Amino acid sequence: MADNTEAVRVYEHFKEIFAGERPRYKGRKRRETVDADTVPYGKGREPRGLGDVVMSLTSELGWDSPLAQSELVDRWAELAGEETANHSTPVGVEEGVLIVQCASTAWATQLRMMRVEIMTHIVKRFPEAGVQSIRFLGPDVPSFKRGLRSVQGRGVRDTYG
Repeated sequence: MADNTEAVRVYEHFKEIFAGERPRYKGRKRRETVDADTVPYGKGREPRGLGDVVMSLTSELGWDSPLAQSELVDRWAELAGEETANHSTPVGVEEGVLIVQCASTAWATQLRMMRVEIMTHIVKRFPEAGVQSIRFLGPDVPSFKRGLRSVQGRGVRDTYG
């Protein structure tokens, strides 16, 4: 070799030292089987959005129905209409019955006639709420059935005339 550079000399030296030792091919290494739950981004471990996580958490904890019921009460104006919502207020859901307090007995009667239509909208938009029927209440009227001045019989009478 005419040009015996430093790199060539180093190469020759390493060739002499490691000439007998060659890496032998041992075949393919088998991958260790790792449980998919421990591998980040393994099957079923893909990152999910926050909305998906919250939805799965609420269904896992059994909060679907109470959340749907509160959303139904919150969106009563959209469900029943703006004018109707001005004269009625949903109080809550008890044992599958939506209780709605009305401003007058006339509004309570009107809403009773619209019960089927309102129930249809509720079942379509809020199926998780579990509402099976609606009860429309008129304005609060004093009751003479209980208290200090209660009497047996049919209640207060008109004493005029």
